[in-house]
Amino acid sequence: MSLIGLDVGGTTMKAAITKNSEIVATESRPTDHTDPVRGILDFAAHLATRASSLGSPARAAGIAVPGIVDESTGTAVYSANLGWRDVPMLHLAQERLGIPVAIGHDVRTAGLAEAVLGAGRDASDFVFLAIGTGIAAALIINNTPYPGAAGWSGEIGHVVVRPNGEDCPCGNKGCLETYASAAAISRRYGKNVPTAEVIDRAGKNEVEASQVWSDALDTLADGLAATTLLLDPALIVIGGGLAQAGEALLSPLSTRLADRLKFRPSPPLLLTQLDDQAGVKGATLLAQRLTQKSV
Repeated sequence: MSLIGLDVGGTTMKAAITKNSEIVATESRPTDHTDPVRGILDFAAHLATRASSLGSPARAAGIAVPGIVDESTGTAVYSANLGWRDVPMLHLAQERLGIPVAIGHDVRTAGLAEAVLGAGRDASDFVFLAIGTGIAAALIINNTPYPGAAGWSGEIGHVVVRPNGEDCPCGNKGCLETYASAAAISRRYGKNVPTAEVIDRAGKNEVEASQVWSDALDTLADGLAATTLLLDPALIVIGGGLAQAGEALLSPLSTRLADRLKFRPSPPLLLTQLDDQAGVKGATLLAQRLTQKSV
């Protein structure tokens, strides 16, 4: 018997079929923005069919989805990017697949993978920060993601770091996401230049790129300083597309965070060890835990 792990992103869905902790197949396909729920269910059904064709029918599936997620009921509460609200994803997936299914929040699921398999495996309490098109975090307590009272935890991207600053799609002004997400860095620089190129130009001391990158680092440091003072995490693990910047991100961000914490040491900052596969691996862990419960 095998397990299905499916990570739904705003642009791409990634998946793996795992048997005895070994990946036997991987697949990806574009996220269907016309009918995203149907696209997810169709892809999951295809993965189940493929698992059977490989001689190992799926025993359980884990599906990680973006937005606001109530994991206790398996409800995809809201996603601005995919345009859904109050989707009974667990019920629909179990009905379609005919096997046990777990529904998880994409960032919390990636944080779970980092806790079990990645950069956070030696720290039971830490924060996983995903910086990509948007910014979100997962609080890991005793190696378990904390969802909050109703699944709304981790929305650090909408913490106001610049009062009366730039407009954010959430309706507020000066949110962290409007300055420090990968999408914001590219947008604020303009000229249709990708984020990685903006960071490279900043490293070469181009004035405009340096200002945009410095703003991103400053606002990230502000957000992480508040997070540190409130939660006292053992470490902060950074994932998402911006983590690809490596030391160009980690070194100046560590310095700026330490500068903001006057009376206490700053937690270590580490880059993800699972890269863009953290969500898939976390979804597989969710599926695996379902099988352990049934034993």
